[in-house]
Amino acid sequence: MGGLEERLLYQDEQLKITVRSADGAPAVTLIGEIDATNSSALALVLASCRQDAYITVDTGALTFIDVSGLRVLVMPTLPPSQRWIRLHNVTPYQRRLLRMMGWYYEPRAHHLPL
Repeated sequence: MGGLEERLLYQDEQLKITVRSADGAPAVTLIGEIDATNSSALALVLASCRQDAYITVDTGALTFIDVSGLRVLVMPTLPPSQRWIRLHNVTPYQRRLLRMMGWYYEPRAHHLPL
């Protein structure tokens, strides 16, 4: 992943996943819908992008996400300090779902907002 070149990592009828390198950390963009039919693929793709401490995942272009997709992105079974996905462009709808599930984590100022 050199420069700002964007690469397609995954695509199905509902979801498109692309990645680019930003400041040395992978920046993944999710476009479309995530549900039980593609959340396992999302988990595999994100794990394959992990190089160092974390990756940034832009969820602003998601039109739908269910609990299975939220679990992949939030990793609720891990303590916040061990979560290696940092969410970016979280929509009000997504933030509301995260709060309803009790998975909303307010990061410190030096982290990207969840």
